[in-house]
Amino acid sequence: MDPSSLSEHNPSQPQRVVTPRQLHSIKAQLDLVLLALETLTGLGSDAMLAAAEALEVSALLSDRVNLWRLRQASPLRKGQGRKKLDVDEARALVLVSCHLAIAHRDTIRQAVARLEKALAQNQAPHRIAQLGDYLDAFSNAYQDRMEGDSTATTDELTALGLKLLVDLLFYSGSGGTRKLWVALLERAGE
Repeated sequence: MDPSSLSEHNPSQPQRVVTPRQLHSIKAQLDLVLLALETLTGLGSDAMLAAAEALEVSALLSDRVNLWRLRQASPLRKGQGRKKLDVDEARALVLVSCHLAIAHRDTIRQAVARLEKALAQNQAPHRIAQLGDYLDAFSNAYQDRMEGDSTATTDELTALGLKLLVDLLFYSGSGGTRKLWVALLERAGE
């Protein structure tokens, strides 16, 4: 799949141009989506690189060091700024993220279903086995890797983790790559 397929041309809509400010926010959002996928499913860089190979974007995500540098481009990361992220690399990360979300759709759906059930029964999500494990892993990874937000409260990290979990459900469905790309652009414009 070609990364340019994310920007379908529709003559009735103007093409969006990604500004440097938007790309700054996009880097952070993409890293958070990948962090949520990692912590929910246990996948690592090998799975991300295999997805890049399958999607024929391995020229942009060639090895672990390259992937690490791209993720370090997130302004939230400790030691960020080691690698600039261009639009093609961002698109490749979108494709990989959605490919992995689709591959783990059952896990994502199961977690979201448990979240819905917990909320309907007025239970704390962290007390549900799968959700508690995910939220612990997400919070620990976030605090370990992210800078500046190390003062984030448990409630803030829980809310972020649960929001990303629900987002993953949308990215694992039909048109997920387009949904993620549009969400990234909208959040970057806020």
